[in-house]
Amino acid sequence: MKSQQSKYPAVLKLCAAAVIGLGANVAGAGTPTDVSPAAQRAIVSDQTDRIIVKYKDESGPVVMKGKMAGVARAASPLSVTRKAMVERAGQQFGMMVRESHTIATGARIFKLDRKVSLTDAAKLAADLKERDPSVEYAEPDRMMHPLFTPNDSMYNQQWDFFEATGGMNVPAAWDKSTGTGIRVAVIDTGYRPHADLSGQILAGYDFISDATIGNDGNGRDSDASDPGDWTAAGECGSGEPASNSSWHGTHVAGTIAAVTNNGSGVAGIAYGAKIVPVRVLGKCGGYTSDIADGIIWASGGTVSGVPNIAARAQVINMSLGGGGACDTTTQNAINSARSRGTVVVVAAGNESQNASNSNPANCSGVITVAATNRSGGRASYSNYGTIVDVAAPGGDSGAAILSTLNAGTKSPGADSYAGYMGTSMATPHVAAVVALMLSKNPNLTPDDVEARLKSSARPFPASCSGCGAGIVDASAAVDAAAGSGGGTGTTISETESNNTMGTANSVTTSGTTVNGTMSSSSDTDYFVVQLPAGKTLSAALTPNSSSDYDLYIYNSAGTLLASSENGTGAAEAASSANTGSTTSPRYVRVVYYSGGTGSTSGKYALKLTW
Repeated sequence: MKSQQSKYPAVLKLCAAAVIGLGANVAGAGTPTDVSPAAQRAIVSDQTDRIIVKYKDESGPVVMKGKMAGVARAASPLSVTRKAMVERAGQQFGMMVRESHTIATGARIFKLDRKVSLTDAAKLAADLKERDPSVEYAEPDRMMHPLFTPNDSMYNQQWDFFEATGGMNVPAAWDKSTGTGIRVAVIDTGYRPHADLSGQILAGYDFISDATIGNDGNGRDSDASDPGDWTAAGECGSGEPASNSSWHGTHVAGTIAAVTNNGSGVAGIAYGAKIVPVRVLGKCGGYTSDIADGIIWASGGTVSGVPNIAARAQVINMSLGGGGACDTTTQNAINSARSRGTVVVVAAGNESQNASNSNPANCSGVITVAATNRSGGRASYSNYGTIVDVAAPGGDSGAAILSTLNAGTKSPGADSYAGYMGTSMATPHVAAVVALMLSKNPNLTPDDVEARLKSSARPFPASCSGCGAGIVDASAAVDAAAGSGGGTGTTISETESNNTMGTANSVTTSGTTVNGTMSSSSDTDYFVVQLPAGKTLSAALTPNSSSDYDLYIYNSAGTLLASSENGTGAAEAASSANTGSTTSPRYVRVVYYSGGTGSTSGKYALKLTW
């Protein structure tokens, strides 16, 4: 246990505090092959040429003997007064507005003289309602479409995308974002050219400095293709068996950005994004130093002797790991990437142990991903623990993750597809969703992405203890990125005395940032959130650069639910899901460990999202 103070809560006036506190091919005839149906719909869906207006004194159809009378009926002509108000509202925004027809709800449809953005249509509707007190409501008449599902021949095997129990609700996200404009660096074994990755791979780099491990006859160079990582018996250590080439990076890349809706193979979650292959793993693995250089280069940093990347990757996927604590080299590389705005997503590990023993899963500032099975529970192999942020499908016995591969057992062969299992497979699911989020809102910081990813995750349908905030929901995550989910919140100041659960400061709005102060080395601050059923509370603590403050979450009984205990200046993150059927309080505690105190040197920021 890291904290010098007890992590068990001080309980005072607890009761009072609790009270206060597959589908058909949707591409239409004549659709250009270079414009995806989803992209076309995105353009259309953001515009309308109609508004809906419901007047208070106009009712819907009358029900007679179980039948609806007048579903499509002619309404009485609009009064001169109301017509004049509609026309004036239109003139205010430079639009001509005329009445079109009525609908079964009793509302009238008004047509504009041109298509306008939903934002402008909403302004027009609001202006009309303000002008005319007889308007019950007015709103844009939005364009709706069937949810996009691709025609890829193997898509029906990609349960991880669409199944309600174990899937990630990807099809619903595609109607809002496909990852366009986002670059995802896959720091892995490199890539193989593949028909289902055609046009998806950008220029990468081979960072393997050892020619034997690289298996390509040389050291670092600009060729990030994968020659194979097969090994002979004993090559990686005494007693180690022989192994075929894994083509691991190609499998990961396909999950993220395989060509989609091309009538062949598999779909990619962020098929509008591009892959930057960064080769760091070869025969028997890869060195930390090579991996660190790969992280820095991919995120737009400078690596001696290597040309700078043309455009930095906004997301890094690391489906790799090893045992032990997070080493300084890796942490510094991650810090460097984050300083340039790159989101780093890493695998929790496959040892069925606490992920705190797995590196880089236990590094600060990363999004650590556990794996779930087709039932939505923890996969048998997946690591777990309080450092895990979220979970995603990684497959398990009988239900693997299908993606692009190569048929060669040693050297490269023909294109192929295969099912793999592991947190290596879960991680690119999350990296791809991050790409969808950033494409929707490129202004999000790495901390914003993590908080919104957690707050929009759905509860586990099966047992998944230590799997983080929930299963990533692609559609909800995109909504949260856009600001229509996850909470935008406000900023408040901590109020003393809040040193016990009974005196905790109440936080009532999701997305709230609390500016707090550690007044002394014995200080501890409590905040309480009344967490709705089915929601996940995500707490992100940012201390001042010279201090180390720790973060804990408890239930109303004082039971520790989650914690984060990183080092000096490092951000802390913890989350807790309410899987019950009623609202339940969560107590968030900030504890001094070392560093500054007082109004100048003891400052911190705590963001709470659910």
